[in-house]
Amino acid sequence: MTSTDDSLPHLAWRSGAARHTLRWHSEAGNPPPKRVVEADDQMPADTAYRLACEGTGLLWRGDFQNARQLLQALGRRIDRARERADAKKKDAPNTTEAGQPAQAFHQHRQMQAQRARILGMLLIPFEPGFAVPLRRAPDVQVACSEAYDPALAGQAFAVSLRELQGLIGAHEWRKKGVEIAALGGRIHPYYGVFSPVRGEYVDLVAQAPLPATQLAFDIGVGTGVLSAMLARRGVCKVVATDMDPRALACARENLEGLGLLKQVELRQADLFPEGRAPLIVCNPPWLPARPSSPIEHAVYDPESRMLLGFLNGLAQHLEPDGEGWLIMSDFAEHLGLRAPGMLAEAIAAAGLEVAGRHDIKPRHGKAVDRDDPLHAARSKETTTLWRLRARA
Repeated sequence: MTSTDDSLPHLAWRSGAARHTLRWHSEAGNPPPKRVVEADDQMPADTAYRLACEGTGLLWRGDFQNARQLLQALGRRIDRARERADAKKKDAPNTTEAGQPAQAFHQHRQMQAQRARILGMLLIPFEPGFAVPLRRAPDVQVACSEAYDPALAGQAFAVSLRELQGLIGAHEWRKKGVEIAALGGRIHPYYGVFSPVRGEYVDLVAQAPLPATQLAFDIGVGTGVLSAMLARRGVCKVVATDMDPRALACARENLEGLGLLKQVELRQADLFPEGRAPLIVCNPPWLPARPSSPIEHAVYDPESRMLLGFLNGLAQHLEPDGEGWLIMSDFAEHLGLRAPGMLAEAIAAAGLEVAGRHDIKPRHGKAVDRDDPLHAARSKETTTLWRLRARA
């Protein structure tokens, strides 16, 4: 293997008497495993599971499709271990019920993180040009070029198979797109940009009465779906902001594909652009928790930074009699992650008042899945478009 620059994250292992190094890459920012062994089709799944649980990376040298099967086998072993642990908890005396919503949420997140850590130990090598040098490996060059820094294309490196599968899945989502009935078209999400699969919040923006049609700000544009909805409803100009260059590129492509780019100006900015508008729309992340991967930044808002930033800056960016539309789920309240009165208090503290609200119930599969560990909270969830005005 080509040796790597020691200033970059890298894997190091021995094969016989030879020492090898290979650059490590993780879009989620995960560190490389401290210990690495080579693995192939001859390694039993139980051995691979034991090593992965110990934190040993398995650099795959065998058939690519067999690596996918091994990843599935590791997942089954994780599930069985979890079922045994749950059974012991139920049988143990003097144990408290894990029925508190916040406790259930944190346990769920902890289990997700543990599962991701173990599955992330199965590693796939790349040669320059985003080529996977394994038997029966798929051509992933296009998928990689859509997600990775172009500088990686000229290097050899390794990634977790789990991340690579996510990247391939994102490529397929990007090709297929997500049908948005209210738009009469499809939105094509990029890797790392949250997909608008929960269409109820788009329906809220499609139905709420517009206070004006000359100008609107869209704070946190993402895929561009809300900017597109505003433009489709006749808003003459939308100024849309986002901090993520990938999101801005995604929004640009979607708006162009829908024939709406002329009505939308995209800017890289943290929250508000300069100036004022009669309508300012924001759909911030709904849960005040810390994200653990790039895609989770659209779901988790540590310490409600974006929510509070939007509320506290809204009055000074609204034109007289203008409205700020805040789209929020109350899932965090039902989980016990946000106090029931916190949002009302934050609205009042920002010098705002509620001019109206529009509610809708979620339609996604988990809302009716009784086997989901968070079903108790999900079954009560409501998504609301809050129409806010500066208090006189």
